Amino acid sequence: MDLQPRQISQDKLLKIGELAEQTGVAVGTIRYYETLDLIHPVQRGESGYRFYDKSAIRRLQFIRKAQSLQFTLADIQQVLGIRQQGTTICPLVQDLLDHKITHLGEQIERMQSLKSDLEVYRQQWLDRPFDDPRSQELCSLIEGVTYQESTPKSHHLEKEL
Repeated sequence: MDLQPRQISQDKLLKIGELAEQTGVAVGTIRYYETLDLIHPVQRGESGYRFYDKSAIRRLQFIRKAQSLQFTLADIQQVLGIRQQGTTICPLVQDLLDHKITHLGEQIERMQSLKSDLEVYRQQWLDRPFDDPRSQELCSLIEGVTYQESTPKSHHLEKEL
């Protein structure tokens, strides 16, 4: 994007602090978004100040809403990049959302499995005596747990009964 000074009245532009205040996005975050090409100042003053127009407010609101739907900054970069080319982004957004829903379903299944495993351990441990603090074991309850190295993502615990 061309950042050469344009003949835009700075009275109608927002400094980065004003943009941050109006959007609730921290100045540092706005600067970071700029490095990712998610947002661009329309002008830089002689002193290096960044000046943004009102479209920056809309773009930051869009980014925040996308993040609330768990879109990553990489997802948002992709969406905005395609939009900047003049292409509709709705099909891409729907596809990204479908992937997120699938991934979330898989995470929920793993978490439900982990919850079941933890409940089994809790039941097994109810009547076990506590360790002797002089023993070498840190905690026999945890040390008695084994896990499958082959599936670390699933957090599946083997139950030692």
